[in-house]
Amino acid sequence: MRTDSEILHVGIDLGTSRSAISASNGERFVVDSFVGWPADMVAKKVLKRDVLIGHEAVTNRTMLDLHRPLERGLLKEGSEKDVEAVRELLKHLLRLVGVSSNGRIDGSHVRAVVGVPAASLRTNKQYLRNSMKGIVDSLMIVSEPFAVAYGLNALLHTMIIDIGAGTTDFCVMKGRYPGEEDQRTLTVAGDSLDAQLLKLIEERYPQANVTVFMVREWKEKHSFVGEAPKRVLVTAPVKGVPTELDITNEMRAACETLVPPTVETMLDLLSRVEPEFQERVRNNIILSGGGGLIRNLSQTLETALKQVGGGKVTHMQDPVFVGSDGGLALALDAPDSDWEKLTA
Repeated sequence: MRTDSEILHVGIDLGTSRSAISASNGERFVVDSFVGWPADMVAKKVLKRDVLIGHEAVTNRTMLDLHRPLERGLLKEGSEKDVEAVRELLKHLLRLVGVSSNGRIDGSHVRAVVGVPAASLRTNKQYLRNSMKGIVDSLMIVSEPFAVAYGLNALLHTMIIDIGAGTTDFCVMKGRYPGEEDQRTLTVAGDSLDAQLLKLIEERYPQANVTVFMVREWKEKHSFVGEAPKRVLVTAPVKGVPTELDITNEMRAACETLVPPTVETMLDLLSRVEPEFQERVRNNIILSGGGGLIRNLSQTLETALKQVGGGKVTHMQDPVFVGSDGGLALALDAPDSDWEKLTA
């Protein structure tokens, strides 16, 4: 039997846009979920690197065969390069917390809890298991909103709404591991908002030169629903000339595409809670993920709850490590019987 000092526990929030890791040695890191290889010999000469990961990959994307290996929070199927990319991303995260390229840290056994979207299919979980082989020794795959709930110790009469880039995940906590009936996944999330915002901007300013990377940055800085806190003014090239654009209405319209499906799913899950506990759950709804920071969203959801008796929605001020910290807490508490051993 190994002692706790011989085991490195890690929680990994493997996200479509960003991935975070929290480790039992106190290390925590977040990286953009992008991996790129030099596109040709010229790029390799300039970059002097075989592979770039995270922000470095995004910054140098014009020179790279760039991959975003996670789609809607799941490993893309059918692409060997995407499988290789997710392994590079996972190895990079583990190196950041001190795990060497051969999967060891001072001889320790590495146990990883990885969060995936609530409705991920069994086949996709198998892809992830295969990706982790040879990288960690033991694995547990859990739903992202459950990892969030565990980290917050919000395990009873609570609803988690985790709005990421690829998916919006819901989970009602009843003091035990959640079942399929307690969880939902929507594909209306950060990426779909970006696509809608880009489309609306292109329609209003057809001569502006705008990329999805620019749009994503604007959304993360200015997103809101309801009344605008202030005008959303951004700068983009129009016929090569930097020009100020007012995208207030476009920002609101794009962000509000999230509201109807989120309200519908929230109310449906609430209706399935045992009647005597519904009021407690209504008053303990937690918004997590980057999308949880959209201005006025928690108030908008509270307004929707008035039709079923009212409720309280709070949002995490700093959601970056909530999922990975929850995964780590679960890893530290889980008995040996809950772990799946991986062999290369």
